Amino acid sequence: MKPNQIEMLKETASQTAGPYVHIGLAPKQAGFDIFEKNFTNVLIGPDTRGERIRVEGRVIDGSGTPVRDVLIEIWQANAQGKYQHPADRQNKDLDKDFRGWGRGCSDFETGIYTFDTIKPGVVEGRNGRPMAPHINFWIVARGINIGLNTRMYFSDEVDANAKDPVLNLIEWEVRRKTLIAQRSEKDGQVVYRFDIQLQGPEETVFFDI
Repeated sequence: MKPNQIEMLKETASQTAGPYVHIGLAPKQAGFDIFEKNFTNVLIGPDTRGERIRVEGRVIDGSGTPVRDVLIEIWQANAQGKYQHPADRQNKDLDKDFRGWGRGCSDFETGIYTFDTIKPGVVEGRNGRPMAPHINFWIVARGINIGLNTRMYFSDEVDANAKDPVLNLIEWEVRRKTLIAQRSEKDGQVVYRFDIQLQGPEETVFFDI
C-alpha cells in the first residue's frame, strides 16, 4: 500500500451488541442449550448465609420504552462484606455457597430482569473507609457500543449511604437517588426495585471504570 492510499481509508462503523450476545453469553434466553454449565441470575445456594433478596427492574431508553434484549452482569460482596476474589484482602470470612457474580437478561416480553441473591455487607474501601452495601452492575444491549457500569444501593441503608465515599463523589445530590433501589415485599420475599434509565432527566449515574 502506498503512503497516499492510507489517507483514503475510512473508519469502520462501530458494532453494537446484537443477538449474538445472548447466543454466546446467555444461550438459554435465546432458546439454545449449547453449554454444559450456564451462568445464571441465581447467585445463591441452599446454604448461603445472609438475607435472601430478589433484585428486579427494567432498563429504560430515552423514550421511556423498556429495553427488552438487555444483558446484565452483577457482582457483589457476601453478607460479611467480602468479595469472592483473591484481590479482596479483608480479614473476613468467605461463603463457599455464594458465587458473588451473576448474569441475566431482561424478559423479551416484559423487559423485566431479576437476580436472586443476598444483601451484601459493608465493604472496606480505600484508606479503610467503609462503603455502604451495594451491588455492581454492567449493562449491554443493542444500541450500546460500550458496556455501562453503575451501582445499586439500598433504600433501607440511609445512614450508610450518607457516608458512602462513591455516592458522595456525585456532586449533584439529587442525582444520587438514581442509584437507590426501593425495598418492598412480594409473596413473603424481599424485593429491591432498581430501574435503570439510559437517557433523559432521570438518567442513572454511570461510572467510567
